Amino acid sequence: MDNAGMAPLDRLRSSSVAAQILLLQLVVVALVVVGGLGLAVLDARRDAVRSAGDVTLGVAESLASSPTVRAGALTSDPTASLQPYADQVQRATGTSFIVMMSPDGVRWTHPDRSQIGGRYLGTIEAARAGGTITEEYTGTLGRSVRSVAPVTDGDRLVGLVSVGITIASVQRSIWPTLPPILLAGVGALAVGAAGAFAISRRLRRQTRGLAETQLIAMLEYYDAVLHAVREGMLLLDPMGRVQLVNDEARRLLALTGDVVGTDLGDLDLPTSFVERTGSPEEIRDEVQLVHDKILVVNRTVATWEGRVVGSVITLRDRTDLQSVSGELDSARSLADSLRALNHEAANRMQTVVSLIEMGRTVAAVEFATAELALAQRLTDEVVAAVDDPVLAATLLGKTAQAAERGIELTVVDGSRVADHDFDPQDLVTLVGNLIDNALDATGEVERDRRVEVFCDLEGHRLRLRVADSGPGLAPERRQQVFTRGWSTKPGADGIGRGIGLALVTEVVRRLGGRIEVGASRLGGAEFTVDIPGEEDLSGTRATRMSPVRGEHA
Repeated sequence: MDNAGMAPLDRLRSSSVAAQILLLQLVVVALVVVGGLGLAVLDARRDAVRSAGDVTLGVAESLASSPTVRAGALTSDPTASLQPYADQVQRATGTSFIVMMSPDGVRWTHPDRSQIGGRYLGTIEAARAGGTITEEYTGTLGRSVRSVAPVTDGDRLVGLVSVGITIASVQRSIWPTLPPILLAGVGALAVGAAGAFAISRRLRRQTRGLAETQLIAMLEYYDAVLHAVREGMLLLDPMGRVQLVNDEARRLLALTGDVVGTDLGDLDLPTSFVERTGSPEEIRDEVQLVHDKILVVNRTVATWEGRVVGSVITLRDRTDLQSVSGELDSARSLADSLRALNHEAANRMQTVVSLIEMGRTVAAVEFATAELALAQRLTDEVVAAVDDPVLAATLLGKTAQAAERGIELTVVDGSRVADHDFDPQDLVTLVGNLIDNALDATGEVERDRRVEVFCDLEGHRLRLRVADSGPGLAPERRQQVFTRGWSTKPGADGIGRGIGLALVTEVVRRLGGRIEVGASRLGGAEFTVDIPGEEDLSGTRATRMSPVRGEHA
């Protein structure tokens, strides 16, 4: 991009963050060094002024106590005797002026002879009172540091001595100290600039040379996208700690509070989900049951310049889709059953009509009533064993489906349903999915297709057992059926089915029960659900066995 036509501020903002930081650091270092040099010069000047004051005070006190000065002050013409002496001492001490004066401040001596006889410019009250004074004052020779001391003869004040060094002379005296100060400043500037360049280089690597506006745009756009996407997104570092989680992921995983920096295993998530997403291998469209949601999980390793920087986990909610798919499957199954029943009813009606046309009315009546009796008997058996309308309707529907598929579904003796406190939806989930699973398994065999259901339901207690005559499950595969929505039949879209068992497991876990799988007496698999009542718990639910077991007890 051509920055020639841009304003300086715009050019600065369009440059990389590293360049901006470098420029700011150089400016700060330069200001600090210049400020330090200024303070050093001021300190040197202050020391020089203080040293000049000490020199002038020492010389003034020496002259005030000199017999020569005292004797000259007592003569009738002090200037004649004191001026040569003042000039001699001034040259010897390197001071700028030595002024000797009367107690009233009338000059006897001065480097400029024209100033002799005039009034001294400065403060003399303290000296006239017998003390000394050192001050910075502007006189006939310019601004100077001067000291005044009294000249006494016994207890009588006979004169005053003022010794001064001009500020110009003081400033010239500090010039030899400036080169070391400047050299130290240049060294500090060089060190600061080198440090600024090193920091800028590291910052350039970390920010990839991006400009301020680019970083702001990335942050705003990425934040907007992460909050707007319908998929959940979870970013983990190589140690498995959460680095980013968007709103949808929080909703799907039921996360609360600040989880950034928390290990994935420390969150309230199912063990199977943590183990799978924490593994190094990639995951493609894998079904996971997390709390009450069916999620499609993908996991990809994130790399930068060949280095692994973490992993990206995406989550899609399949719960509603699965519900709709289940309703569609039920509708299709019902439609298929109705078509089969319509076809079968037409055949039976033709048979009855033909018997009547043949004059075999008695046989026609017996044939028709026999079919009605069979249907009524099946209904009576189910209703007698299951005194719950929702559960009875579920079993009758599954019985009809089983009959259409050539499978015998029976409710075994001893089943009973009394008054209970279970949610009907939970019962339909448990019974319907286990029977569907058994029907699918039984459909894989050619002969002796049977499914048996035992249900003992009362109060808060449920014992449910569904057995089939299918091929069964090997012992090493029994635990697997509960882990990740496992199924022996992959879905048409490549996503594993097995949602029914996952839902059953979630309901059993939520109700504090357990589910087991083992071998049935029919030759296939047998699933047993045991949800204890309140009288069975006795406050010891925490000590019960795991809700999922792979061996049938």
